[in-house]
Parts: sequence; structure tokens; C-alpha cells
Amino acid sequence: MRHGKYPLIITFLVPPLVLYGVFVVSPYLQVFQISTTDWLGYSADANSVGLDNFIQLFKDDYVWNAIQNNAILLVLVPILTIGLGLFFATMLNMGGRGGRAGVVGVRGTSAYRLVYFFPQVLSVVIIAVIWREVYHPNAGLLNATLKPFGIDGPSWLGDPRTAFWCVLAVLVWANVGFYVVLFGAAMQAIPRDIYEAVLLDGASRLVTLRRITIPLLWDTVQVAWIYLAIAALDGFILVQLMTNGGPNFSSDVIGLRMYNTAFNDTKFGYASAIGVVMLFLTLSVAVLALRATRRDRIEFS
Repeated sequence: MRHGKYPLIITFLVPPLVLYGVFVVSPYLQVFQISTTDWLGYSADANSVGLDNFIQLFKDDYVWNAIQNNAILLVLVPILTIGLGLFFATMLNMGGRGGRAGVVGVRGTSAYRLVYFFPQVLSVVIIAVIWREVYHPNAGLLNATLKPFGIDGPSWLGDPRTAFWCVLAVLVWANVGFYVVLFGAAMQAIPRDIYEAVLLDGASRLVTLRRITIPLLWDTVQVAWIYLAIAALDGFILVQLMTNGGPNFSSDVIGLRMYNTAFNDTKFGYASAIGVVMLFLTLSVAVLALRATRRDRIEFS
């Protein structure tokens, strides 16, 4: 500091910025250049093909199938996760009986929070392996539970009609606990007097959730929607480990399609074009989500 603040700023900020530029920004920029070549990934030869990779991409049925699956995830994962998160958070904070106007959580709230949050402690790889065993047609927990009721469960991950929906269910299960805790923390910042007044006026908890809780938590819901939308556009690890996009590409997603194109088909130029499209899709979804969920902030004192 004896030499002024600028040498200090340069000393501590420039090296991290340089490292970030070399290892993060530079690969992103290189992808744009690689996407215009026929590079196979394991050789020094890379001939320029212009926009041929992008033209081929828009004619690729496998890519469109993956985008369609991502679009379904984009719609259902945020809706189901946020809906369940708000419901469980409401029950944990104001679903019990007793207290003034009944504004208390259910009994054992702390234990429930721990159970809901538990999936966040596990890595995505562990979650995928666990649920792959749960869905196992012969020794899986799900079919073993159904068997005493006389129900022969299907091959959940081996049937094109159910594989995608099984992965979607795991995506929701893996994320909902975090948003239960997030929404619960935001609800605790809302003055109890507001809930007490509304409930004393005869409003049901469903009406209270829709008219009071959601408007006051809208900033938190908006952030959750964006994060979940980005997660829905990915889903790569879960899909790869649980189904690898099968059977018959029924659970394929754009991230896995890019990976298989690069490392299985050794078409790094074409895979880079898919990555560029995925980048702009993600940015577009984030911007649209911000604009679609924009509303005036409601403040309380």
C-alpha cells in the first residue's frame, strides 16, 4: 500500500484474470473457430468447411430429437421442482397446527429439512448409480416394492416409453431439496404478522401461498427458474450414466449428443458446432426467463 492502491490491485487481480482468460475464455473462443472446420480431434489437420457443420446440424434428426427432449425438460423440470419446493417449504413453515393463527411448521421440521436436502450432499454420479439400481428390472427397489401388490414392473430404463420420464423424475428429485431449503429460508424472512392476518381473515393455505408467499418470494423464484432451466438444458451426467441416451435415443439430450459426436464419432468440428448452438440456446433461455418472469418487486416493512 506504500506504493499506492493500483500496484496492489494489479498484483492480485491480473494473474487470476490472465488464468481465467487462458483456461476459460480462450477455449470458448476456440470453439467458434473449430466449429467451422472438419477437425477429427486427434490430428493436426483441420480444413475449413465454413458453415457446413451448422447446415448439417439443422438437418440432423438425432440433434433435433435431443433438442426436443431438452425442450420437455426445460418446461417440466422448473415447474415440477419449483412447485414441489414451494409446497414442501410452505408445509415446513406454516403447515402445522398451533401457535398464533396456526402459523407454525409441521412437527419434525428440522428432520424433514435434512431429508429433503440430503441429495445435495451426494454427487451427481452417485445419484445416477443409485437410481440406476433402483430402476433395475430384476433386483431394483422399485419393482421389488410393486411385486407384493401383484404388479410386474417394466424395465424402466430399458423401455423407450419410460426411460426418459425416469430420468426426468431423478432430475426433479435431485434438485427439489435444495429449493425447499432456499424457499424456506426466504419464507422465514417474511413477517409472521402478514400470515397471521391473512389466515385470521379465513384464507386457506393454498390461497396464502398463491396470493402472499409467491409474490413476496418472486425474486427467489425467478433465480430458481433460471438455474433450473440451465440444468434442464444440460442433464448430461445423469443421462449418460443412467441410459446413455437410450434405448433407441429416447432419452438423448443435446449435451450427450455433443459428447458422443466428439468422442465416439471423432467429429470434433461438428461437435463444436453443436456446442455453439447449445451456448446460444442457453443464453436465449436465460434472457427469456428473465423477461418472462419480470414483475414489480413487492416490498414489506
